[in-house]
Amino acid sequence: MNAQEEELKTQVPIDSVFHHYKGKRYKILAIGRHHEDLEYQVVYQGLYHSEEFGDGPIWVRPLKMFLETIEVEGKKIPRFRRE
Repeated sequence: MNAQEEELKTQVPIDSVFHHYKGKRYKILAIGRHHEDLEYQVVYQGLYHSEEFGDGPIWVRPLKMFLETIEVEGKKIPRFRRE
């Protein structure tokens, strides 16, 4: 693991809660690695009920994508922000 990856991991502590820019809340369950490219992945659980996915759906997203800044309506915002 390089220093940049180590720094990124510290920004997403296990059991912390993040808000997605669309409004839903998520709890961080784990940081894992993809088995082929070894890229770090965030494993997180929705703190909501979904008709399609049920209670507390679990998701996986690359760590770099989880922490990236996106553009919405011409404004740069974090995809997820810590509660």
